[in-house]
Amino acid sequence: MSGKMMTEGEFVVRSELGLHARPAGRFVSQATRFQSDVEVGRGEEWVNGESVLSILSLAAAQGTVLRIRASGPDSELAVSELGALIESEESD
Repeated sequence: MSGKMMTEGEFVVRSELGLHARPAGRFVSQATRFQSDVEVGRGEEWVNGESVLSILSLAAAQGTVLRIRASGPDSELAVSELGALIESEESD
């Protein structure tokens, strides 16, 4: 066993414009602040949470359910804060 803590949560995209380039950039900027590795999933597809292009490839429109999982020492905080960002209604 690696001893790495893993946390996962499920969140709904609230912004009318979905998770487009600017909020995806904010997400990545925040994700890279954590020591944990972050992944974002939609259905069976998982992508690197620290790559804007990967997140955009999920094509997450308003109402899309995304899962965030993080593994590392601050995984709970990462999932909590990044989930709050996805569920934010700001679209700029």
